[in-house]
Amino acid sequence: MIPVEEIERAVLEELEKVSALHQLQEIKAKYLGKKGVLTQALKELPSLPAEERKVVGASLNRLKEKLEHLFRQREEELKIRQWEEELRKEWYDLTVPPTSYLGGLHPITLTIRRIRDILTSMGFEVKSGPEVELEAYNFDMLNIPPYHPARDMQDTFYLDKEGYLLRTHTSPVQVRVMLEQEPPIKMIAYGKVYRRDDDPTHSPMFHQVEGLVIDRDVSFGHMKYTIETFLKSFFGEDLPVRFRASYFPFTEPSAEVDIGCSVCGGTGCRVCKGSGWLEVMGCGMVHPQVLRNCGIDPDVYQGFAFGMGVERLAMIYYRVDNIKLFYENDLRFLRQLRWI
Repeated sequence: MIPVEEIERAVLEELEKVSALHQLQEIKAKYLGKKGVLTQALKELPSLPAEERKVVGASLNRLKEKLEHLFRQREEELKIRQWEEELRKEWYDLTVPPTSYLGGLHPITLTIRRIRDILTSMGFEVKSGPEVELEAYNFDMLNIPPYHPARDMQDTFYLDKEGYLLRTHTSPVQVRVMLEQEPPIKMIAYGKVYRRDDDPTHSPMFHQVEGLVIDRDVSFGHMKYTIETFLKSFFGEDLPVRFRASYFPFTEPSAEVDIGCSVCGGTGCRVCKGSGWLEVMGCGMVHPQVLRNCGIDPDVYQGFAFGMGVERLAMIYYRVDNIKLFYENDLRFLRQLRWI
């Protein structure tokens, strides 16, 4: 005779002692597994007399159903208990003031927004263009001849033989705007640019902001006033600004713009290399040929353009001497500039 009642009593006693899911699985395997007690008892049924087999078989099937129900019920109880314990361990008091550092915008992002906000307040409209650019827009339309050093493979990232490259400046945006829009034009463009350059003050990828004004009777004096007003607003002081004659293929006349060194006050130091001045941007009157290339009559319209490196201005503004610090994601560095 198979002891059905004894099996049931033993299972119930062991279930009372279970406190973890792995223990429950062990007991379940012990009684209902392939080699479990109840499974073996069911396999012994054929050896019993016919009348006894019928009674014992019904009892074993009822017990099997009952145990399966008890195991499921106990499993749910243990899962709930485990979940509650995990919640107690992971509980946080939301009323406790935070002790970690708050996040902040990256200094390059802050610099771009500062530049953008000043120039848009002066009436400039923001325009944008692709970073993967055509050689025609990046060089040809801007009066940069085929023999110019800037087109050399050492300076430009060419992508294929079809004339595509990573833009070396944001000036192609100016070309696109002049081709699509009739004067007057007063725009700025900012974004990433790429050049084969890498040292403490240069990066293969950096950010530029360029401005363009095209209208009737635009003069060098208008450009000078615009740039001086922007720089004094950006640096928040009445700093000295000077223009030095220079050369760019797409402007004539052209100039480099310097500001008085904010570190030494113009007396000369390591940052300004003893000169008392820091170079911040290039500018000039738009070359007549560039206007012609874009379908604008230079006898009717004139214009000026200026371009600046965002990282360059950020380095001066935050007094940082290595451009790579902006891209190393060192939290100690970023936290120092977060609220400046």
